[in-house]
Amino acid sequence: MMINLKNRRTVSVMEGITETGSPDMKYYAFDWDDNIASMPTKIILKNKEGDTVGMSTEDFAHYRSIIGKEDFKYKGEDIVGYGEEPFQNFNVKGDKQFIIDAMLAKPGPAWSDFVEAINNGSIFAIVTARGHTPSVLKEACYNLIVSDHNGISSDELVRNLEKYRDLADMGEETSKIDMIKEYLDLCKFYPVSYGGGNETSPEEAKIKAMEEFVSFIKEKSREIGKKAFFKNDISNNFVPEPTIGFSDDDIRNVETMKQHFEKDPENIVTTYSTAGGVKKKY
Repeated sequence: MMINLKNRRTVSVMEGITETGSPDMKYYAFDWDDNIASMPTKIILKNKEGDTVGMSTEDFAHYRSIIGKEDFKYKGEDIVGYGEEPFQNFNVKGDKQFIIDAMLAKPGPAWSDFVEAINNGSIFAIVTARGHTPSVLKEACYNLIVSDHNGISSDELVRNLEKYRDLADMGEETSKIDMIKEYLDLCKFYPVSYGGGNETSPEEAKIKAMEEFVSFIKEKSREIGKKAFFKNDISNNFVPEPTIGFSDDDIRNVETMKQHFEKDPENIVTTYSTAGGVKKKY
């Protein structure tokens, strides 16, 4: 499949298209584990006998504040702290396994929003406590897209990308695969423990990542917004502000994110909790 692009070097921001044919200026930011997907990856703990015990990411969100500080019971085991290299499956050592696990994982409570973002061609960010190589997160998303995984439609994505290119008056031919790759190059991938971050307390690192994403979206949405709205109505010089929905299953991350961004009078971030497998505005 070939798609017309006028200038391959000019990269525009993508978002959903409204009924009037203009961008809806809606963007997304997702935690990964137990939000987009329920991954089989385990954190390694140890019991009082020194044996290793695997803990799911969902359970870790509940217990992480007490691990290593007090003993507790977990699935019949007396947990005394972290095992050796407890997050080895969540950093670069686990890069290859992440690619596999992403395809095997069950959908999380934000999966439908993730599908919506991709199928609409909306820019999104992955903001996760994991420490994988950022390109690995992108590769996992690419695999989900090209395999039309669980509701994702690569054809629908490309149809919407064509609309954005038309709005931007672009026109050079490119392949479907190249179009998908260019789209993912616009999306952002923030494994905040990559390079030595703290997996047990990722709140501040997630805020920093979101600040970068917000700045990027504000700049790029104005760029494409002006082109799109002026093309649809030359007399309309008003471009609406973008919005970003951020979802996370860990209530501490959601609370910290909300408190940080709601102080900004020009805040465009809306926070959602998916704790307990249920998405709700926080």
